Amino acid sequence: MAAAVISCINLKGGVGKTALAVNLAAYCGSLGKKTLLVDLDPQTNASFSSVGVAAWQNHVRDHGSVADLLGARKHTTADGAVRDAHETIIHNVFDNVDLIPSHIDLFTVDLDLAGATSRETRLRRALKDVINEYEVIICDCPPNLTIPTQNALAISTHYVVPVSLDFLSAIGVGLLLKRVQEFCTDLEHTLENIGIVISRVGRPALHRAETEATLRKQFGKSVLKTKISERVAVSICAQQQISVFDSKDDTSIYEFTTVCNTLLKTSGVI
Repeated sequence: MAAAVISCINLKGGVGKTALAVNLAAYCGSLGKKTLLVDLDPQTNASFSSVGVAAWQNHVRDHGSVADLLGARKHTTADGAVRDAHETIIHNVFDNVDLIPSHIDLFTVDLDLAGATSRETRLRRALKDVINEYEVIICDCPPNLTIPTQNALAISTHYVVPVSLDFLSAIGVGLLLKRVQEFCTDLEHTLENIGIVISRVGRPALHRAETEATLRKQFGKSVLKTKISERVAVSICAQQQISVFDSKDDTSIYEFTTVCNTLLKTSGVI
């Protein structure tokens, strides 16, 4: 059975995208699913949420990162060689979960690959020898539709859109869905949206209630019923490189479990 590849995307940062990606990967691992987490955001938050900074620095120095797989760091090697995907993997960051870390070089990858052919499918080609080793692959994408996100979408079977209840985050959802559809049409690639997840929910406020009502009216059942709250425990878990499922915060555990379970059922993983 081919791996399910799920990308977490949004055009805006600060919407809980990385928290969902990391904990979705950890949840898959807890179910016994061999999982690969791919960090495509140059801010490297998914990498730092999975391994410590020192371990990350040592690994990318000696074994490379996703930037190498995309060809963004050819200028750093004498022969211009691209690293093998197996070499870039950090094993067992969570139970049954491996990681391909990100790197700051992705900030300029669009310039590096400006004249490259088939630049949207570099990740697909790089992972062709490892993809069958995994049942689930989770891609954490930057808050844009540049080359890293395009590469994630080109290899994905499904995608999820985390969204916070602020006006700018919500207003971009329609545009995002349209652009993803156009991109897939151009590549003749089938990709299914498995949900819009309302995330980083804070104190009740009139504008947030109105934004949520608008989202649910516009996108209907695509918006998951369960929301993810803004919780200190989620940040602490990221700092300690553990998943929320290993925390003592019952609310976070319940919310992430429910959301992850819904997404995996919709995608056919479980």
